[in-house]
Amino acid sequence: MNIIIAGDGEVGFYLAKSLSQLDYNITVVDPHSELLARLEKETDLLTIVGDSTSPKVLEEARVNECDLLLSVLHDEPFNLMTCILGKRLGAKKTVARITNAELLAPKHRETFRDLGVDEMVCPERIAAKEITNLLHHTVATEFFDFSGGLLTMYVVRLRGESPVVGKSVKESSQLYSSLQVRIVALLRHGETIIPHSDTEFEDGDMAYIVSKANQMDGVKRIAGGADFEIKKVMIAGGGRIGRFASQTLEGEKRITLVEQNRRRCKDLAEVLSRTLIINGDATDIELLKEEGLANNDAFIAVTDSSETNVLTCLHARKLGIKKTIALVENTGFINISQDIGIDTIINKKLITASYIARFIVKGDAVSSKWLSGTNAELIEFVVGRHSDATKVPIGELRLPEGRATIGGIIRGRETLLPTRDTQLREKDKVVVFALPNAMERVSKLFS
Repeated sequence: MNIIIAGDGEVGFYLAKSLSQLDYNITVVDPHSELLARLEKETDLLTIVGDSTSPKVLEEARVNECDLLLSVLHDEPFNLMTCILGKRLGAKKTVARITNAELLAPKHRETFRDLGVDEMVCPERIAAKEITNLLHHTVATEFFDFSGGLLTMYVVRLRGESPVVGKSVKESSQLYSSLQVRIVALLRHGETIIPHSDTEFEDGDMAYIVSKANQMDGVKRIAGGADFEIKKVMIAGGGRIGRFASQTLEGEKRITLVEQNRRRCKDLAEVLSRTLIINGDATDIELLKEEGLANNDAFIAVTDSSETNVLTCLHARKLGIKKTIALVENTGFINISQDIGIDTIINKKLITASYIARFIVKGDAVSSKWLSGTNAELIEFVVGRHSDATKVPIGELRLPEGRATIGGIIRGRETLLPTRDTQLREKDKVVVFALPNAMERVSKLFS
């Protein structure tokens, strides 16, 4: 697959580095020569300094041979123009990063598809949706639905009260099998582990659990933590993410939104009728206390500063807030933030990558999720007609050991948590947890 990434900063850089681990021909177009020089030092990707809305630059990148053109610049019009021009010059599929969520409405999507923009991704809208979903699944720090919720992946921190802590996978398998859940991976001190029968679960492990529908009680039992209801939420930051989240939540929860920019506060007041809007600095902890921070069930920090978001969440945690969510743009902060007690990290680079990944994986992938704190990916494949995966039981598939595992199977409306004897069939949907160096082999297996 030939991929062109048009970027002007860290999102394009992150995508390029992540995809460089896979076996694709990748060309990066960026106007910043110093960023490309850094990328060249860390990868062997082809880079071109220039403007992606220039036909000459796109032709130099061989857009006529391009299978996928990704435009993830900060400037929405540039992304749309890059995709429109790239499509006219021969790109097979185009994806544009956008900031105006109104463009996602069906009538606008169709208009832009006619112009040559096949897909649009709005990281801020996806981030807001993740936040609102997490407030309904309080025991989880991250989760993702497959096939409309027939299977769900939850990320939970194992506590000392968990019945699996101190036991091996083999010793625990009967318990979590009876609960209709399956632990597919662990994150321990920054290392991703795909457990085998002798792997022992430890207090503080981040566990990646695949569950059948309506099995939240089983997930909570494995985690060793109690679920709770969130009624009052304070949000720091009234940018797009804070606004989208408030618009979704204000009908069902009491929302207080703190924003420093007075003009933005006025704009927010026009679209948020049931949200209490405070014009103030989120770094002023005394102000947050005066506005009732300690009386909230959840605190969400989505300002433009990762440092502010992390620090205010830590203060909220000290005051007894049950759920904290921070927007962190520096991916290097993710593991540190989770280790020091912040429940959930939202990262727009990962969000963008998760959306785009479905167009990159070979084989028939219908959805995917790039996970915070790890370079692993959860992918939902459809088993192909002539796939080798249908010829032997799962135990004989010879998946890359320690690098990939099957978390669950969707067969029509039926869901299965696989055993070694499970036999895959054509058109089964298979949820796979895989590290980057296993992706190529796994993709081919299910094609």
